[in-house]
Amino acid sequence: MSGTLSEKEKDIWTRAIHNVLGPIVPLFNDDSVSEIMINGPSAVYVERKGRIEKTDIEFRSEYDLEAGMRRVAQFAGRRLGPDDISVDARLPDGSRVQIVRSPAARNGMSVAIRKFSKTTLKIENIIGSSLTQEMADFLENSVASHKNVIISGGTGTGKTTMLNVLADYIDPAERILTIEDTAELQLNNEHVVTLESQKARDSGKGGITIRELFKASLRMRPDRIIVGECRGGEAVELLQAMTSGHDGTLATVHASTVHDTLNRLETMALMSDIDMPLNALRRQIASAVDIIVNIVRESSGLRKVARIATVEDNLDSKGDYVFETLFEF
Repeated sequence: MSGTLSEKEKDIWTRAIHNVLGPIVPLFNDDSVSEIMINGPSAVYVERKGRIEKTDIEFRSEYDLEAGMRRVAQFAGRRLGPDDISVDARLPDGSRVQIVRSPAARNGMSVAIRKFSKTTLKIENIIGSSLTQEMADFLENSVASHKNVIISGGTGTGKTTMLNVLADYIDPAERILTIEDTAELQLNNEHVVTLESQKARDSGKGGITIRELFKASLRMRPDRIIVGECRGGEAVELLQAMTSGHDGTLATVHASTVHDTLNRLETMALMSDIDMPLNALRRQIASAVDIIVNIVRESSGLRKVARIATVEDNLDSKGDYVFETLFEF
């Protein structure tokens, strides 16, 4: 099942979630809740509009919580046995679950559930609160003209949401390939091929990594490549794609500032054990990345585009990146 369920599948899912996660069913039915966090049986938190708050919901015991999570893992095709300390899975409605059990979780089993959003934002929904009209116009022109755009920000800043929003600017006639560790993108485009990495089975077979998917995608005639989150050695393939005819690539990177975004790409590329001098790698990054959209989350919970910068093709006299901030908000 995917994030879009038939009525029969919805009924099966609803009955199943009631059976295994009774105490937090109301949170699944609450559209204002974007994330559910369980820090042991008596500490259930939620995120609403970017702010975290504790609920009065509790599981009866650690045993009940663990039993429920075991069934959730099984329902999602995963196993949570005595030797499985950490499990990540996707529920039938598209929600993402991360489970960490003791002894790694010292206060009892810890769970984070990022709920699958039933609606997708449009750029007009966030103009004024998250970015200005001028920013939106610039980004529309940049995506339409096939600029390579990196969206950066910290955890929970809305990078994936911004990726969805920017994808609306892609020509409907273009063929899009998305590559994700866990499928979260909700593109409105018509011609989309969704690729998701897979962990190997217990036999060691059946797995495929982000890097392997990236290499495969280049042979699948993409007009656009969208990477949900670049977090490792696949940065090399990303940079190569950007500089070898696959322009218009969109990706997200976990980084707090514009300069940190470029440094993060550099570090991830070096994780691939490439045999390339640092100066040459930096030149490739500078040549590949056209625009960086940096997002922050304020203490109030508001997510906004803090700045948009363009990256120069060349390095400065000290061998460092050169970029120009065009917008700040």
